[in-house]
Amino acid sequence: MKKIALSFSVAAAFLYGCSSVPITGRKQLNLLPESTMESMALQEYQTFLSSNKVVAQTTSKDAEMVKRVGQRIAAAVTQYMNQKGQGAAIATYKWEFNLVDSKEVNAWCMPGGKVVVYTGLLPVTQNETGLATVMGHEIAHAIARHGNERMSQQMVAQGVQMAGAVALGKNPTAVNLFNQAVGVGGNVGLLAFSRQNELEADHLGVIFMAMAGYNPQESIPFWQRMASMSANSSKPPEFLSTHPSDDRRVAQLKGLMPEAMQYYKPAGK
Repeated sequence: MKKIALSFSVAAAFLYGCSSVPITGRKQLNLLPESTMESMALQEYQTFLSSNKVVAQTTSKDAEMVKRVGQRIAAAVTQYMNQKGQGAAIATYKWEFNLVDSKEVNAWCMPGGKVVVYTGLLPVTQNETGLATVMGHEIAHAIARHGNERMSQQMVAQGVQMAGAVALGKNPTAVNLFNQAVGVGGNVGLLAFSRQNELEADHLGVIFMAMAGYNPQESIPFWQRMASMSANSSKPPEFLSTHPSDDRRVAQLKGLMPEAMQYYKPAGK
């Protein structure tokens, strides 16, 4: 009887939990209310900020740059989603952009628009457009709801019933799944996304940066610099730990350039 009930639950999940990713149109499984994902993300985000050194935007040009780039991309994405009639999907996002003092080469964006960049990444981004490449990619994960998708897949795989999602925030099993899916706690930002999700974030990200007035062609040398770091180290940066091969990523970006350039309008023009 339990197997029958579980099969019905999973079948219902696929029937009612499917949505489409903006731009790519790929169908995905999202079982959880986005409000739940945002609530859990906010709690973990606040915990992270309280235990890490946030660089003040009032005294640091780098921190101010992170905020400026983030705001430009967020504004462009919001405008695009509204034009496509999808604005409700991110209407509750409360965007924040912080630079954290850490040697790690990393960045992340949680559900709800909470973005963090580590200072260790800035020598690799080198400039504002390089930073836009990374932030566009990370914001794309949130817009595409990859965290929700990953968590939903784990829920189905582990047999978590749909009813458990109602009290998700108080469900230890669900909280653990969230931690695994979004990479919070000790591994905050180390998103356990599939390579499909990563390539999709590259696709959306390069278009988002173009919408915001950043030349998408500059994404290729950035990822080549990241690839060089990986090749010259016995352990690749955490930012690349679950990412596709360098050759595959660069090849895809080159193929996406005609599409991305259609969205590109240099700032001030």
